[in-house]
Amino acid sequence: QVQLVESGGGSVQAGSSLKLSCVFSRISYRFNDMAWFRQVPGKQREMVATISVDGSATYVVPVEGRFTATRDNDANTIYLNMNKLKPEDTGAYYCNIWPLGRQDYWGQGTQVTVSS
Repeated sequence: QVQLVESGGGSVQAGSSLKLSCVFSRISYRFNDMAWFRQVPGKQREMVATISVDGSATYVVPVEGRFTATRDNDANTIYLNMNKLKPEDTGAYYCNIWPLGRQDYWGQGTQVTVSS
């Protein structure tokens, strides 16, 4: 069974930085576009950044210019560098393939809490 293990979250002050990591166990994901998602209580999980197989990334407008998604396929890992964090960045962050298609497996996520 595929495993997705997110880590790197924490509780920080606004303006701080965090680097999230996601290790995936399925080697085939090296050939998948991947994405980072954020979920806050009471809301649907939403995509915040994608990282393609070739390393190009896209971002939702609220995080553009502050977040950077990268990947290291040799390490089966994708990353999300988060700078100039804002309280509205607070949430549980997950990684997964992109697009999700029929994917229904999710890792445990990593919590990011940004206080003002």
